[in-house]
Amino acid sequence: MIKEIIATGVDANAAIESGALLLGLPREEVQFEIIDLPRKGGFLGLKKLPAKVRVWVELPDEKPARAEKTEKPRRQEAPKKEQKPAAPKAERSEKPARTEKTEKPAPKAEKAEKQPKAERPPRPEKVEKVEKAEKPAAEPKPVLVEVEPTEEVRAKVEKAAAYVTEILGAMGLSNFTVTPRYYEENVRLQLTGEQIGSVIGRRGETLDAIQYLASLVANRGEGEYIRLSIDSGNYREKRARTLEALAHKLANQAVRTGRSVTLEPMNPYERR
Repeated sequence: MIKEIIATGVDANAAIESGALLLGLPREEVQFEIIDLPRKGGFLGLKKLPAKVRVWVELPDEKPARAEKTEKPRRQEAPKKEQKPAAPKAERSEKPARTEKTEKPAPKAEKAEKQPKAERPPRPEKVEKVEKAEKPAAEPKPVLVEVEPTEEVRAKVEKAAAYVTEILGAMGLSNFTVTPRYYEENVRLQLTGEQIGSVIGRRGETLDAIQYLASLVANRGEGEYIRLSIDSGNYREKRARTLEALAHKLANQAVRTGRSVTLEPMNPYERR
């Protein structure tokens, strides 16, 4: 067994003697190991640290004394109880004879079949009477009646037709005809021929421009004022149908929403 201690001193010798003294042994009987020698330490080396040594001694192991064995007292055996002779088994009694099964009662008479209830005729569904809104009768289109023009009107229309022919020729068109038709309300110049559709333009803008210039030529000077219109490929009639359908659609929209609706720009003829 090793008994040791860590001791300190001013130097190594003082630390060893201090350790031997603490172990209670002379210095010659102890062993030592120097851990640290005295040195300066601390802040700026102003503190002096002592020497540190490990001092120990080996001691013989102490054997523990063996305890004497003591005899344990024997347990006294309890006297055995005498076994009683087993009683003879009683003979099994004979099983009683099985009783005959009683007959099951006869099944009850089958219930009379239920007569199906007479189905009620389905109630006639109520048909809601929807009163169809009577559509307003379409206004009859005015029938254009051709009339015989006066000499003055014929002369003015011929000037306008010659002017239109000159314009169409300048546009590079050929093989076309300008036919005047005289009605009670106005005079119409009907254009027919190949590629005459190019005269119409976008939304009839080109045709309206030619019509405006031809009307100025026809009504130049004194005399009766005539209302002149120009048509190409029945464009005026098709345009009138389109405007009528658009007017009905926007009118229904205005009634449904309660808001005013703005139409696209139109010339005086289309507004009428």
